[in-house]
Amino acid sequence: MEFLAKNWWLILLALGSGLALAWPKLSGRSSGVGVSEAVRLMNHEKAVVLDVGEPAEYAAGHIRGAKNLPVGAIAADAKALPSNKALPLVLVCPTGARAGRAAALLHKLGYENTRVLSGGLAAWREANLPTEKNA
Repeated sequence: MEFLAKNWWLILLALGSGLALAWPKLSGRSSGVGVSEAVRLMNHEKAVVLDVGEPAEYAAGHIRGAKNLPVGAIAADAKALPSNKALPLVLVCPTGARAGRAAALLHKLGYENTRVLSGGLAAWREANLPTEKNA
């Protein structure tokens, strides 16, 4: 009991950091994934890659096979989304910032298995993985 009384702040700090780590799962938000996990999802779980950047950004370069659906068009163009809501979706934008917003919108539409590529297309390119450009 004396240990708890003397080290209450350490216990509080440990609980707080644990809660911060668990918050994305507890709040129902999608989790970020690294490049290697995104590749694994694409190869083994048939993940659909959605580039949520603007069309000009998509044309300048995107992950090979990615579909373009800008964040602003997600709610209006639900037909462009996969009909199977259980499929994993890997969301990509140039830096990963807009992909987080897209994940929240997709979660409201019933897509529970969304993942944001941490670092976005920049991380993908840094890992020397293939991209393509539209003419």
